[in-house]
Amino acid sequence: MIRPRINRATSGRRRLMNGSQWADHLIQPHFVVSGNGVDEPIDSLVGINRQSVDVLMETVASDMALGISAVMLFPVIDKSHRDATGTMASTPDNPLIQATRSLREKHGESLVILADVCLCTYTDHGNCGIIVNGHIDNDSTLPHLTRQAIALADAGVDYVALSDMMDHRVAHVRSGLEKEGHTTTGILAYSAKYASSFYGPFQEAAHSAPSKWGRSSHQMDFRSTVREALLEVDMDIEEGADIVMIKPALPYLDIISAVADRSLRPVAAYHVSGEYAMLNSVAKDDDHLGRMVNETLHSIRRSGAELIVTYHARRALEQGWLT
Repeated sequence: MIRPRINRATSGRRRLMNGSQWADHLIQPHFVVSGNGVDEPIDSLVGINRQSVDVLMETVASDMALGISAVMLFPVIDKSHRDATGTMASTPDNPLIQATRSLREKHGESLVILADVCLCTYTDHGNCGIIVNGHIDNDSTLPHLTRQAIALADAGVDYVALSDMMDHRVAHVRSGLEKEGHTTTGILAYSAKYASSFYGPFQEAAHSAPSKWGRSSHQMDFRSTVREALLEVDMDIEEGADIVMIKPALPYLDIISAVADRSLRPVAAYHVSGEYAMLNSVAKDDDHLGRMVNETLHSIRRSGAELIVTYHARRALEQGWLT
């Protein structure tokens, strides 16, 4: 089911889709932990911290003052709260649910909240799906993802961001949301998500590295054809995705371009943690970094991405790097 009104349901979403400023189309990621007063730097992601909800509230308010009006939330779950099926994902103790509820209460519809839906950060094995007979089982995973999405919708999320790459998860989640009356909750689908070498810093930040099995059986092979990416995108749109996303961005500008030429739904790109760290590591100084970030984000936008998830959003706007 396609509901075009979802992307224009609030003032924040209309700005994200149609705004005329750079800041309108940038999405700042955040890593959310349980507790209070937590503001823990991430060594591999300089300038990005793991934060408890109370600290996150202050950070988001500061970001909004810069012009950022969209956030992507990722959970960081202590190992003691993980199990084989990721039970915590749909419970009130999930810091993502707590953060969503608090941010919505404070900022209303002016803030666009996107929240990750996957099992990797909640399971004790670190994989994106349920393990059955030594394999990641696609269909057994879908009900767990749907429960997680519904819990986030109950908390007030704008978009559930499906990062798991299970087949037909968009249809399953859309059906679940509709049955629960969440007809204005959107789905951002990681439609073409590659099994990439650029995810290392993120996996450290979220403590989400798989302990076994890996992700090559469900994430896309970097050698795969453009046709395979288009198939994934077409499936997700047909099943009800409101935004389709390509991840990573820079190694797959050709995929972004091909999808943008074809898609009638908004196209997003994720400028991932490894790309962020790569630019930071080679920058001679802040001015040099700013010029590289400006050039990089322009290339992603020129390839056809209307929305960009990037860890550089905050700094780029603070320093006036984007032209």
